[in-house]
Amino acid sequence: MRFLPLFALVLAAISTPALAQLGSHERRMAEVVEREQARNVELLERLVNRNSGTLNLAGVRAVAELVRAELEPLGFTVRWIDMAETGRAGHLIATHRGMQRRNARAAPNILLIGHLDTVFEPDSPFQRFVRDGNRATGPGIGDDKGGIVVIVAALRAMHQAGTLRGANITIVLTGDEERPGAPIEVARRDLIAAGREADFALEFENLAREDGRDAATIARRSSTSWTLTTRGRTGHSSGVFGQSLGYGAIYEMARILDAFRRELPEPNLTYNVGVIAGGTPATIDGDGFRVTASGKTNIVAEQAVARGDLRTLSVEQDRRVRERMQAIVAQHLPQTQAELAFAADGYPPMAPTEGNRALLTRLNTVNRDLGLPEMPEYDPARRGAADSSFVAADVDTLAGLGVAGGGAHAEGEWIELDSITRPARRMAVFMSRLSLERGR
Repeated sequence: MRFLPLFALVLAAISTPALAQLGSHERRMAEVVEREQARNVELLERLVNRNSGTLNLAGVRAVAELVRAELEPLGFTVRWIDMAETGRAGHLIATHRGMQRRNARAAPNILLIGHLDTVFEPDSPFQRFVRDGNRATGPGIGDDKGGIVVIVAALRAMHQAGTLRGANITIVLTGDEERPGAPIEVARRDLIAAGREADFALEFENLAREDGRDAATIARRSSTSWTLTTRGRTGHSSGVFGQSLGYGAIYEMARILDAFRRELPEPNLTYNVGVIAGGTPATIDGDGFRVTASGKTNIVAEQAVARGDLRTLSVEQDRRVRERMQAIVAQHLPQTQAELAFAADGYPPMAPTEGNRALLTRLNTVNRDLGLPEMPEYDPARRGAADSSFVAADVDTLAGLGVAGGGAHAEGEWIELDSITRPARRMAVFMSRLSLERGR
């Protein structure tokens, strides 16, 4: 009896009849992804073990060089966009221009989005890749180094099956997704430009799972910070509520925040208060993270400050809610003033669109042909903001196509290692099919 290689046995176990709907090149891609699982895990380990906290500029650049070494042999032209002007390392942009088919328009341009940085700076105690069977932990292992590995694995499969030859693919891996540089229009300039040139955009942040099934992200909410400052007349507390002193800064702050709580709620909207202080005086630092205050029980507070965030699902919702918040702020208590300011460097919403849903329908055809469950739409209220939001207004976009795991942004962040192969096979087939269509 002849023994098949291990990868062939694994492939046979999942492919009959699951892969029967695939073409020969597509079966080849599925085979390559399965066979290279050990290689993919080894690449993931190397990426994770190189610290790339957003403010570790040399570390971010080093991770970019590891990715460059993977992409250039596949025919990609890789360039580094320095972002010293925003206080960040920079971005990796890689392009692959496919051979045009005879008597046909060029293949569509597919934009792949991910990021090189993590929230774990060099002073974090959480620094190393650790494997325990099918589970592995490490800083940024799912957010977003696992996503980078899925991109590389899918492209390697396309390359070996010959389908990458005709594909037009642009990859943008930002170096500051976790703490964007400023001004934001400079920090995301190149990503936005790539989105305007793309026919489809695919983002490789963490894969959502629901009831044991992979779920699709067709929408993400915005993320914008705000600062609320209130002022009042200060004096002896015996005069509080009176005509001369009024209510003071803290009561004005309480009025506004409670009105937000009561009057603003609607689907897909949140507005968190993250830090607050009040007294005589009360201040917040330039970064907006640390507050100081002092005061006495018999003194009416002169100042109060609070900082929070606002998350919305559409540009229309964002505009409407901001206007309502400002209207609430303007209804001052006697002898008080208040000002609400929104930061200019937030993430826009990625609204659910029919184009995004149509793209998901096509992806679910690939899932069926691979013998995988179809991916339902994931509740956008359960997802954070991401770089895909900067391109979604210009191009049909699917997000959250990376690896499955949990604990992102916390020590102990983990993934299921077999979740590399599932999205990599899915994306290799999907991108290959998209590349057979006509571009703009």
